[in-house]
Amino acid sequence: MASKAKEKKEPKVPIVPTEEEVTIEKKMTALYSLQQIDSQIDKIRIIRGELPLEVQDLEDEIAGLETRISNYQDETEQMKQQIAEKKNAIKDSEALIKKYEAQQMNVRNNREYDSLTKEIEFQNLEIQLSEKRIKEFTFKSEAIAEEIEKARKLLEERINDLELKKGELKDIVAETEKEEQDLIAKSKEYQKYIEDRLLAAYTRIRKNVRNGLAVVHIERDACGGCFNTIPPQHQLDIRMHKKIIVCEYCGRILVDHAIVEKVNS
Repeated sequence: MASKAKEKKEPKVPIVPTEEEVTIEKKMTALYSLQQIDSQIDKIRIIRGELPLEVQDLEDEIAGLETRISNYQDETEQMKQQIAEKKNAIKDSEALIKKYEAQQMNVRNNREYDSLTKEIEFQNLEIQLSEKRIKEFTFKSEAIAEEIEKARKLLEERINDLELKKGELKDIVAETEKEEQDLIAKSKEYQKYIEDRLLAAYTRIRKNVRNGLAVVHIERDACGGCFNTIPPQHQLDIRMHKKIIVCEYCGRILVDHAIVEKVNS
């Protein structure tokens, strides 16, 4: 996607054999060039926008829905098992009632008859309790079935949304991937001209500032990042290219227009 005109403007830093031979001016040029390239990479990633995050969020939501449905299904199976147990309990109680009623026909005294009557009453209570539990489990199972249906419909919608978002992301990545890889390679080339300590500082500043600008040039005697005024002595030091100067307010690395013109020429 990068135009040929932009490629022509890319700074040409001569390859040097050792780090000691890299002058401050060359380091400043390399730093500003690196910033320009990294900013282009940032723009490409901004084009992708929130799509990668949206894809991740949808994948997480789908996984959550699948887990919810699975838990509902497990709970439904438990309800079915409990209903079956209660139905078996009713059959057992009915069998005991018939047994006790048959025994009542052969009792020898009132005490035995009353005892069997209490057993029959107890089993009838057990039947009533089991029937009540069956109604409760059935009602709960129906409610769970409705929740499963809602979750499945939502899951289907989210799967469709995910496919669309993945398709959009794939198209954007396909359009920008080669350009991004080329820029990343050029970024690594410029990093060779910057010692580890300075490169680490550059990377840290980029992470800490909102726009990713770690290297800025002076604009109207002010920092091009935070727009605070740069003291005259610091401006002179920057123009002399004798040492790396950072903004005392925002910490960004400062370069002068000569470096900017050199990079853009």
